[in-house]
Amino acid sequence: MTRQTASAIIVMGVSGAGKSSVGERLAEALNCDFAEGDRLHPPSNVEKMAKGIPLTDEDRWPWLDLVGQELARAVAEGRSLVLSCSALKRVYRDRLRAAAGGNLKFVFLKGTPELLEIRMGERTGHFMPLSLLHSQLATLETPEGEEGVVTVTIDGTLDEIVEAAEKGLSKLGPRSDSR
Repeated sequence: MTRQTASAIIVMGVSGAGKSSVGERLAEALNCDFAEGDRLHPPSNVEKMAKGIPLTDEDRWPWLDLVGQELARAVAEGRSLVLSCSALKRVYRDRLRAAAGGNLKFVFLKGTPELLEIRMGERTGHFMPLSLLHSQLATLETPEGEEGVVTVTIDGTLDEIVEAAEKGLSKLGPRSDSR
């Protein structure tokens, strides 16, 4: 992507949806930077999740502000960025849109609880236990129908998911402003 078409994209969904894998591949396909949103969590959040304790809104606000700062920095520098972030609630997404100056798109990775459980059970080395999946699903306010959101089902291969995300994003055009 060139500076003229710089944009910020969040690959979102619950744990196990493939945000990091899809985000990395999407950033590669779009020739832009990738940032892992989980690395921005304060240690106290990681500790809570590792113990199977769901995060509260109060836990998430400081993290979302750091994610927003990462987005704002990229937009200010004219750099395209794909960032992975659960962005489970509309209020979280609106906060991130504001941080990015409205120039933010979302790729919502949607899967059945059964498929998500299988994926979470297969992965290794992640702090998020399977026990928190149902908490995240209960918290999720689906972004389907919101402006600037592409929904991609996760029942295909990684290549198919990334291709569907690219196609959906191209239909949104160069800028999506929710204001």
